[in-house]
Amino acid sequence: MGMYLDTHGVMLRQFSFRSSLLPFSSHLRRASAKSAQSINFPIGATTMATNSTQNESTQPTQKPVQVAKRLEKFKTTIFTQMSTLAIKHGAINLGQGFPNFDGPDFVKEAAIQAIKDGKNQYARGHGIPELNSAIAARFLKDSGLVVDPEREVTVTSGCTEAIAASMLGLINPGDEVILFAPFYDSYEATLSMAGAKVKGITLRPPDFSVPLEELKAAVSNKTRAILLNTPHNPTGKMFTREELETIASLCIENDVIVFSDEVYDKLSFEMDHVSIASLPGMYERTVTMNSLGKTFSLTGWKIGWAIAPPHLTWGIRQAHSYLTFATSTPMQSAAVAALRAPESYFKELKSDYSAKKEILVKGLREVGFEVFPSSGTYFVVVDHTPFGLENDVAFCEYLIKEVGVVAIPTSVFYLNPEDGKNLVRFTFCKDEETLRGAVERMKLKLKRKV
Repeated sequence: MGMYLDTHGVMLRQFSFRSSLLPFSSHLRRASAKSAQSINFPIGATTMATNSTQNESTQPTQKPVQVAKRLEKFKTTIFTQMSTLAIKHGAINLGQGFPNFDGPDFVKEAAIQAIKDGKNQYARGHGIPELNSAIAARFLKDSGLVVDPEREVTVTSGCTEAIAASMLGLINPGDEVILFAPFYDSYEATLSMAGAKVKGITLRPPDFSVPLEELKAAVSNKTRAILLNTPHNPTGKMFTREELETIASLCIENDVIVFSDEVYDKLSFEMDHVSIASLPGMYERTVTMNSLGKTFSLTGWKIGWAIAPPHLTWGIRQAHSYLTFATSTPMQSAAVAALRAPESYFKELKSDYSAKKEILVKGLREVGFEVFPSSGTYFVVVDHTPFGLENDVAFCEYLIKEVGVVAIPTSVFYLNPEDGKNLVRFTFCKDEETLRGAVERMKLKLKRKV
């Protein structure tokens, strides 16, 4: 089993297979300090390597990386490693899910104006009043639910912090939480920080549908929460109404709360997005989490929020107060303008992404991948095995170095990495020229072997 370092010298997630992408293997960890000097260890928070130009005898004792036990199994995400390799090899990055184009001018201009207007000091902890109201108004349009912006909306530093604040504020050590694999990588790590007992339900290709009987058997009076993501990263699956209704009935029967990550709700293509909080009996037990970044191509702004009834909001805000306290003030002001955008903006967004999706999906099929349906998000999952590489990490390494395109190995999104070894994820949140260029590279250099 190997592990590797990201550009900050932090160990990445372990894999049960070998690949030259994972240079920090167990035999290297046992290497002497002298031999370690020949390895290109990046600089980290602790002394990872010594300067080879200095005399070894003058160096301090090399110290091991230190991390709390609750995070020992987690390494920095795969995205840093893949993006670093992309730069090194001049590869087109269809791996990490950030657009290579900018957000709308009217939102950026609102941020600039807010800065000029002096809105640059701490905001109110749970969000500036105007943004809380705009979030509530948007949620009403999307879900039909009326929420109190003052008591039920909490602004966070991106949806990732909404996830962390919700879990750390509402989950106790030993609580059982069910999540669906594959999953956004922060879920398991944050649950580990909360001391939760994680139980996984695996979604499998081709349609990644919820195995309802398996889920029914898994939920019990020991279950504290279910964590879901729809539209779903990395698969592009959207939970159907039937699946959501089954989850809802199980939650009501067993007094279970739901954490619902809905950051891709405006990128739903084949069916309408349904917030589980809108189902009968569910609002009182649901935390709905969302953000600005995916919808407005402003991922670097980190504006997110959590919507929940007052008795759940209390715990969220308690954790939020000691995680970030408050989120960027001028960006919150600009977020108000974004959320008040006309409906034409959201229609155009979906149309634009539908065209990008068509370019990538058509191209991937022509290259020779088995492409699985993507009903939402800006991701597509494919089966790479026709090209003869042993696993997803080996394939992604080959794709970067020999083809010049980046994808993400999905094994990092499973409790059991073996479940994802045949799958890789591409993103189409790039301009059309970039997407076509990546497809052409793959057509030219990727050859099916089976």
